[in-house]
Amino acid sequence: MPDTETELNSSEIAQDVQSELMDMIIADESPATISDKIKDMLFAKSADRVDNFRPDVASNTFGDEEAAAAVEDAAAHISGEVAAEMDAESPAEE
Repeated sequence: MPDTETELNSSEIAQDVQSELMDMIIADESPATISDKIKDMLFAKSADRVDNFRPDVASNTFGDEEAAAAVEDAAAHISGEVAAEMDAESPAEE
C-alpha cells in the first residue's frame, strides 16, 4: 500500500502508461510510434525529476548564507544606510 498520495498517483500513472503501451502493441501500431511514445514518457519523467531537484541545486550552488548576505547588502543600499555611513566617514568639506 503506498504511503503517500504521490506514490499512489505515480503507481496509477505507471499502470495507465503500461496499459496504453500494451494497447498500442496489440493494435499493431508501428514500432516507430511505440518508440516515440516511450521516448516522450521518459522525457516527461526526466523533466519532472529535474524540476524537483532544481531548488536543491540552486540553494547548494548559491548558498543560503550568501543569499541572506546579498539581501542584507541590497536592503542597506536601498534604505540609504550605506550612503549615510559613507558621508559620516568622509571628512566634512568646508
